Amino acid sequence: MYLSGRRQIQGRGEGDKMAIYNCKVMDKSGKAKKVNVDAQNEDKAREKLKSEGYIVQQIKEQGKSGPGKARGRVKDKDLAVFCKQFGSVLNAGVTIINALEMMAEQMDNKALQAAVREAQAYVQKGGTLADAFKLNPKIFPPIMINMVAAGEMSGNLEVSFERLTTHFENSNKLKSKVKGAMTYPIVILVVVLIVVIVLLMTVIPQFADMFADMGTELPAATQTLVNLSEFMQTKWYIVIGIVAAIIIAIKLFKKTDAGSMLFAKMGIKAPLFGNLTIKSAAASFSRTLSTLLASGIPLVDAVEQVAKMQNNRIIREGLLDAKVQITKGVPLSKPIRDMELFPPMLPQMIRIGEETGNIEDMMDKVADYYEMEVNDATDALTAMMEPMIIVLMAVVVGGIVIAIYSPMLSMYDAVDNY
Repeated sequence: MYLSGRRQIQGRGEGDKMAIYNCKVMDKSGKAKKVNVDAQNEDKAREKLKSEGYIVQQIKEQGKSGPGKARGRVKDKDLAVFCKQFGSVLNAGVTIINALEMMAEQMDNKALQAAVREAQAYVQKGGTLADAFKLNPKIFPPIMINMVAAGEMSGNLEVSFERLTTHFENSNKLKSKVKGAMTYPIVILVVVLIVVIVLLMTVIPQFADMFADMGTELPAATQTLVNLSEFMQTKWYIVIGIVAAIIIAIKLFKKTDAGSMLFAKMGIKAPLFGNLTIKSAAASFSRTLSTLLASGIPLVDAVEQVAKMQNNRIIREGLLDAKVQITKGVPLSKPIRDMELFPPMLPQMIRIGEETGNIEDMMDKVADYYEMEVNDATDALTAMMEPMIIVLMAVVVGGIVIAIYSPMLSMYDAVDNY
């Protein structure tokens, strides 16, 4: 039954102390929903939702305080430093509360510092560290919360933070490498654009006056350049408006279902960059899955968490479908192979890991391999882009120079002939 747009999942038993949990979930088709669940505790609420085929995204007891107050972005690099230092402090025998206090005092990132202070206050009241991190899900990612919870249950919290350190360090290296490869051509194109604008706004007007004094008919290319220069000087605000409108339109279109799917397809099929996207996703998938499984996280939950970390919609939905297939007893290697997105080596190595009963170690080796592949691919992409960019700059700037000087050369030829 639906009440106020939210589905009420019943589960009340006589004599049980029940609570209502407000939940954000995703159904099997990938559609987001809000539901209310009656349960004895949060774990029971999660079990009920999972039994109905939902993927739990957020759960909060009705009447309890909402998310934490910490705001801002925290990079993988910051989380790697935090996990490394926090694990070292715990290994030294310091209590969790004192360790959180020490970490809060030396954090440079203000958002992370605020989140750590909130976690300290929560643990002081008797809460677990994993639940304390849940107060700020935008600061502490699900993989960190789940691994800390597993570490607390097993009594190996230091080991969990050691694995998290390795995970975030590798993730930071991978993202930095890919970001650098993507940013390089964009920066060069922006530089080319700035050079063209400077020429149109400062250099071309001087030649335009000289051409006017000559009183001769200009070549088509030169006349187009002069007209463009005049337009940029007098109607520059129209150009800015058009550029702003295009950017806004692209962002709005990207938020639509068709737009997000189009950009996802472009991300994996674009020349030069598509291969890099696939290899980067394979490395991220393998590393994260290995880290979660090594910490005792069930395979179904691990695949779900890995899926949520993927930026590409097609890859994310494919992994969520793989998670559904696993719940039906299908080996992970089959839906990964059926996705036909990842390189053939990945499902083959997963199948070997399934047969040997050691998927986490196999995924760790696969992650090492694909991280090297990403490193080689970014180097090759950068090396390939350099001559292409040089040619582009030569064509643009050279074309402008030729358009400027061709009338002058024609005039000199006429004088010589005369």
